[in-house]
Amino acid sequence: MVTDVLVLGAGMVGASTALQLALRGHSVALVDRRAPGRETSYGNAGIIQREAVEPYAFPRDWLAVLNVAFKRGMDVNYHLGALPSVMSPLARYWHASATPRYAPIARDYSRLIEHCLTEHQALITESGAGALVRKEGFRMAFHSQAAMDGAASRAVQLQERYGVRHALLDGEALSRAEPGLRARLAGALHWLDPWSVSDPGALVEHYVNRFIALGGHLAEGNAASLTRIAGGWQVQSAAGPLVARHAVVALGPWAGELTSTLGYKLPLFVKRGYHRHYRGGPGLRLPLLDAERGFVIVPMSRGMRLTTGAEFARIGAPSTPVQLDKAERAARELIDLPEPVEAEPWLGNRPCTADMKPVIGPAPKHPGLWFNFGHGHQGFTLGPVSGRLIAEMIEGTTPLVDPAAFLPSRF
Repeated sequence: MVTDVLVLGAGMVGASTALQLALRGHSVALVDRRAPGRETSYGNAGIIQREAVEPYAFPRDWLAVLNVAFKRGMDVNYHLGALPSVMSPLARYWHASATPRYAPIARDYSRLIEHCLTEHQALITESGAGALVRKEGFRMAFHSQAAMDGAASRAVQLQERYGVRHALLDGEALSRAEPGLRARLAGALHWLDPWSVSDPGALVEHYVNRFIALGGHLAEGNAASLTRIAGGWQVQSAAGPLVARHAVVALGPWAGELTSTLGYKLPLFVKRGYHRHYRGGPGLRLPLLDAERGFVIVPMSRGMRLTTGAEFARIGAPSTPVQLDKAERAARELIDLPEPVEAEPWLGNRPCTADMKPVIGPAPKHPGLWFNFGHGHQGFTLGPVSGRLIAEMIEGTTPLVDPAAFLPSRF
C-alpha cells in the first residue's frame, strides 16, 4: 500500500498528527503494534493543561534532591539498575533547569501550550468527542497555609505573564466545593482554564475513528521495521508493506530506540508512572492534585483514578508500584477509595528530553523523516498542536508556532 505519510505510533501525538494530515487532504497510514491510545495516552491524568505554561524543571533545592535520593517522598522513585543509562540526560536536564537557561525554555514551551485548547477543540468537534470533556479546570490542594501562599504568589505571576486564570479557595470553600473530602485542608488553587477528560484513551480513539472516516488507514505493524527506500520510507504491517514519501516517528517513550538505530543520539529518557481506579464512595467533582504529596485523584468513567509521580526505570522492567501504595494510603485520608477496579495497577512510560521541550520537525540526516516525540508529561495536552506543526511543515506552509525551538537539529 502506498500513501503520502506513514505515522508511527497511535498515542495522542501520533493520532493527532495523522488526523491533522488527513484533514489537510493527505493519504496517511497510522501504524502501531497495539490499538490506538492503549499506552502512555491511556494512563495519564486526562487533563488538557492550559496552565502548564512552564515545564517541570529539575529541583535546584538540595533538600529536595536528597529526599529523592533517599526515596523519602512519594513523588519520585528509581531503580538503581536504570541510573547508568539516565545519568547523562539527567545531568543535562539539571543543567538546563538553571534559571538563566530555563527562562527561554519556558518561553518557548508556553508558545505551544498557548494553543492546546483551541487545537484540541478543533479535533474534539471534528470527531464528536465533546461528551468526554469537562471544561471546569482542576484544583491543587494544600495541607499547609505556607505552601498554599507560595503557590498563590506563583499563580499570580503566571497569570500576569501568560494570562492563565486561577481562583483561590480556603479550607471551608474547598469543603463546600468537594463534599466528598474527608480531611479539612488549608485550601486549594483552582486553575480555571484546563479541561479534563473522562477517558483519555477514548479521546484518542475518537480522533482515530475520525481519521479513518476521512480515508485514513490504521495498520498493525512494528515501527522497528522502518526502512529507507528509493523515494521514501517503508514499514511492515500485518497486511503487508506500507510505503510513503514521508514518515513521522511519534513513538513516545520508544522513539529513542528507533532513532538511535538511524544514527541519532538524542538526550532522551523515560519516566514511568502508575494509576489505578476505585469505585464506590462520594468521590470528587473535579481533578485534585495533592500538591505537597505529589499524586492526583481524577473522576473518570471507570471510577476515581489515582495517579503517581515519576519512576526512573528501564522500559519493560518489573513493576514496582511503591509510589502508588504510598499515594493510596495518603489518598484514603482525603476521600473514600473502597474498591479497586483493576486487579493490578496500570504502568506506563513518559517520553522526556533533557531540555524539557518536545522534538518536533525534520530529521537532520534523512529527507522525508520527521520527529514528533519527547513531550514529557504533556503529550496528551500537546498532541493536536504538535501534530498540526508537523502537518504544516510537511506541506511547507507557515506553521502556527515557530518550530525553531523544537527542531531535532538543536541537539
